[in-house]
Amino acid sequence: MIDYSVVKEESVFGRYVTCETLKKEWLKKISNFNLQDIGESVNGETVFAITAGSGEKRVLMWSQMHGNESTTTKAVADLVNFLNSDDSLTTAILESCTLLIVPILNPDGAKNYTRVNANDIDLNRDAKQLTQPESKILRKLFEEFRPNFCFNLHDQRTLFSVGQTDKPATVSFLSPASDENRELTPTRETAMKLIVSMNQKLQTLIPNQVGRYDDGFNDNCVGDSFQMAGVPTILFEAGHYPDDYERERTREFIFHALVESLRVITQNQIEDFRTEDYFEIPENQKLFYDILIRNPQILNPKLNPQRNIGIRFKEVLKDNSILFQPEVADIGLLKDSYGHKLYDCSKQEDFKFLSTQKEILQQVNNIKE
Repeated sequence: MIDYSVVKEESVFGRYVTCETLKKEWLKKISNFNLQDIGESVNGETVFAITAGSGEKRVLMWSQMHGNESTTTKAVADLVNFLNSDDSLTTAILESCTLLIVPILNPDGAKNYTRVNANDIDLNRDAKQLTQPESKILRKLFEEFRPNFCFNLHDQRTLFSVGQTDKPATVSFLSPASDENRELTPTRETAMKLIVSMNQKLQTLIPNQVGRYDDGFNDNCVGDSFQMAGVPTILFEAGHYPDDYERERTREFIFHALVESLRVITQNQIEDFRTEDYFEIPENQKLFYDILIRNPQILNPKLNPQRNIGIRFKEVLKDNSILFQPEVADIGLLKDSYGHKLYDCSKQEDFKFLSTQKEILQQVNNIKE
């Protein structure tokens, strides 16, 4: 088992991760890998890529296509640190594979902590038209590098559960469809088998906390587009781990998933895994609130006793850090829902606690039915 504490990049942390974050310390440590500028964002920020290894198996991976999805960028930094170590597996990976890694594809979005780029365009819905410079950068890399595998690295919201269970989807995967009928092409099946390998590894670390993303086809999405082009493509989604809103634990699980996938590729073990097992991974459902309040009428007597309150956090950038501001998302029975924090106001301890939480109390008192 890899000692994660040795490879974790301590200079890259929290939810607000920008190109400046990476340049401050981390990039100076990995000078033995090839670092190249590959283009500019809308606002003229440099987009850069790291090349590691010299093997025939080419793996292209990119993170922060959505600027406010930084967990996988942290995991990529940890991965590169691992590849920079003297572990025997790193030697095998670097001899067998050539990795082309884009830590931050959307530097303007990262700086502004927005999903979209500086032109308010979702880069993951620009695969066909290629209207944005960042989209063109990625497509050019794809065409020139000619990868054998693509890893599309993202974050997902805290609302996702593993199927109908009370387990959060801490990590989710998808082998994107390559047509409207969602046919099981050889390309797609290869991606599925790699996902099965990562799931088996993660089940030893976070049992029952791995989900499968919806595979609705959209040829405007980059993953679907690359899958259509005949390259096995995997969507990684970093999600919520209990009490880990900074996603420092989740980055560790993404790191282990990345290493496992590269190990399987390096050791030619993809065919050791079964496509059928991919469909055994539960499909994500949207059953979680950040806070679920039962019997809220005890806090606010104006509320209907039949109602419960689901609160989700809004992520707000302030002073180079992310604040999590509570907002009422739903009011109702919410009987099949779960909370990352559950408070029942009929319990004196919960009632006392909520009575001291000004932001939450204000949200509850402002409800008008």
